[in-house]
Amino acid sequence: MSVTQRRSTLALAVLSLLREAEYRGMPAMHPYKMQRLIKDRGKGEVVNVGQRASLYRTIERLHRSGLVEARESSREHNRPERTLYALTDEGRAIWREWMLDALANPTREFPEFPAAVAFIPLLTPDEVRKQLEKREDKLSAELSRIQTVLEEGAEWGRLFVLEMEYLRATTAAELEWVRSVADDLRSAEITWDEESLLP
Repeated sequence: MSVTQRRSTLALAVLSLLREAEYRGMPAMHPYKMQRLIKDRGKGEVVNVGQRASLYRTIERLHRSGLVEARESSREHNRPERTLYALTDEGRAIWREWMLDALANPTREFPEFPAAVAFIPLLTPDEVRKQLEKREDKLSAELSRIQTVLEEGAEWGRLFVLEMEYLRATTAAELEWVRSVADDLRSAEITWDEESLLP
């Protein structure tokens, strides 16, 4: 399997942070600092760094693939050893390849919600409607939260909140679709029963 086929959101974020460190004249970065930067900048909205172990596993995989290298390790008092990582030449090239590919090519993801939608005839129309109404409420609340984050980040300029704009657009589109299906279930425009599902 090629390195490109093993790309993940977290791996792309790690390589991007190390590339940014190079731009800023920092030779290397510790994983804890990567995690803090992602959280402090609000990028945890699009990069899951809640589990530090997954960050360390990702860095280890990038290290084994030759995309990052350990630059130095140090230990202070009773604290665990701290290893600083930096991009290799191959890591720099792969980072660029991954960035350009991720921006240009939509990928087929297989989230849970569309899979559940594919099997809704196994439930009753009333059950589905009630669950979609709950989803409507949660999506509405999420849309409000995203809007607040966007307004708070407006001082930084659009460049720094583009991912939040994207989340707002996709959340709004999902909300509109869920509402339309819930409306059709309420009006019985969409309905079914066990008999209608029999061959």
